[in-house]
Amino acid sequence: MKYLHTMVRVTDLETSLKFYRDALGLEVLRVREVPQGRFTLAFLAAPGDTQAQVELTYNWDPEQYTGGRNFGHLAYAVDDIYATCERLQAHGVTINRPPRDGYMAFVRSPDHISIELLQRGDPLPPKAPWVDMPNVGSW
Repeated sequence: MKYLHTMVRVTDLETSLKFYRDALGLEVLRVREVPQGRFTLAFLAAPGDTQAQVELTYNWDPEQYTGGRNFGHLAYAVDDIYATCERLQAHGVTINRPPRDGYMAFVRSPDHISIELLQRGDPLPPKAPWVDMPNVGSW
């Protein structure tokens, strides 16, 4: 058995790509439009790690999706938790659970999917402004 990907339904493909690609830093591996099924698939992965993919599924006909905590979250190891959160903030992303401990942070995609960010290796030393930032919303 081999893990292939996690599928997430999105309501606006361009907005989601701006989040996953531009803000989070994932690379688009391929995009496949399926006119007969009226949907588009976009596969993304962390740079250098094409084995763990996220599939964004955009259905052309509008649908209302309800997010459930039963999905849980996507998780990515990052080289610098603070730099990653700074890049996300520069793209207008709210840091729901700041990396006060130098190790873990949570954000949400435009479709409210929780994304966990974990510092690769040992936690970084706690640092301002993160150490004093409160949680915002839910993750």
